[in-house]
Amino acid sequence: MKTRNYKFRLYPNDSQEKKLQNNLAVCRWVYNKFVECAQKGFISRNDCNYYLVELKQQERWLYGYYSKMLQAISAQIDSAQKVIIELNKKGYHTGNLRFCKYHDYRTFTYNQTGFKMEQHGNTDLLHLSKIGWIEIRQHRDFPQNSKIKQVIVTKSKSERWFVCVTVDISESLVDIPKISFSRSVGIDVGVKSFAYDSNGNQTPNPKNFQKMLKPLARVQRKISRRKKGSNNRLKAILKMQKIHEKIANKRKDFQHKLSTQYAKNNDVVFVEKLQKLNMVKNHRLSRSIMDASWGIFLQKLEYKCKMVIEVPARNTTIDCSRCGNKVPKSLAVRIHRCNFCNLVLDRDYNASINILNKGLNKLPQELREVTLVEMPKVSKKQEEATQFVG
Repeated sequence: MKTRNYKFRLYPNDSQEKKLQNNLAVCRWVYNKFVECAQKGFISRNDCNYYLVELKQQERWLYGYYSKMLQAISAQIDSAQKVIIELNKKGYHTGNLRFCKYHDYRTFTYNQTGFKMEQHGNTDLLHLSKIGWIEIRQHRDFPQNSKIKQVIVTKSKSERWFVCVTVDISESLVDIPKISFSRSVGIDVGVKSFAYDSNGNQTPNPKNFQKMLKPLARVQRKISRRKKGSNNRLKAILKMQKIHEKIANKRKDFQHKLSTQYAKNNDVVFVEKLQKLNMVKNHRLSRSIMDASWGIFLQKLEYKCKMVIEVPARNTTIDCSRCGNKVPKSLAVRIHRCNFCNLVLDRDYNASINILNKGLNKLPQELREVTLVEMPKVSKKQEEATQFVG
């Protein structure tokens, strides 16, 4: 079985939105109750479920909420405690679990049961137990004979509702891709050009965050002038969060389109193994690097393409792609000029060709197409010399 997640937008009416918001508040209240017990010592998943039964007996109003949704919080607490224990073993100082604030708890889970998806006319609907039917925009269909295992409802910071549907797909429905290494490409990511591949295709950097700096600065000035705790300050914060969500949506849209293009046109994609945390330490380029978000782009390539291989990034810009001569250059120099073979081309294009060559050399010999190399002719004197030596 393979598991896939599908994210859709929800459009609840006013009464449904109140119920969804109320579910978030109840889940947060139960979560904080479990954290209060976890601070006294480790509490297992079964202990959380037993404590949940006691809470229901004390607070009868909890019976009005779906039980599976509340039980999913115990699994969340249990996994969080195990992560903290593993981090402490590795030497990290994490501390204990903390209470969750009102605006920080944004998801609740319906696991295994309590949900149903149907289509009435041209409208897609999602039914959640104790809430009712909610309009959903299902822009993609599930594979045949697939089974929905879980539904996660999320409220974004801009107060929009989404649902993440987890689907199990049988292995027989998943096609095994056929890979041809002749359809390989090397991609060099950068700040000036977002991507430059070995086929000569250059994709400019959209600079989504940099283009929205002025409206962000304007909204942040409004927030600083508002009184803390006032409704006007909350409205200004909501405007700022909508701008940030707009930037994130533009970035995702651009990267989805570009990664899909590479996945359709190529079987094997070679990329650099970048140390992004070290690169961000350069304060002159840190904002541009974070705006480009190369890591998220590589994640999209990994689950869309048939094969993605990372190669070492060392000397990909310095080495000449034709003769291998080292040509040191600073970031200000955008043209590669080789003094040995007189090759002149864009530095990013040269780096992408080096990435492709490194990736092909990294593959096992039996996976690559092997061509016979013409051996130089050996003279009779060399034959006699070799026989004499032997």
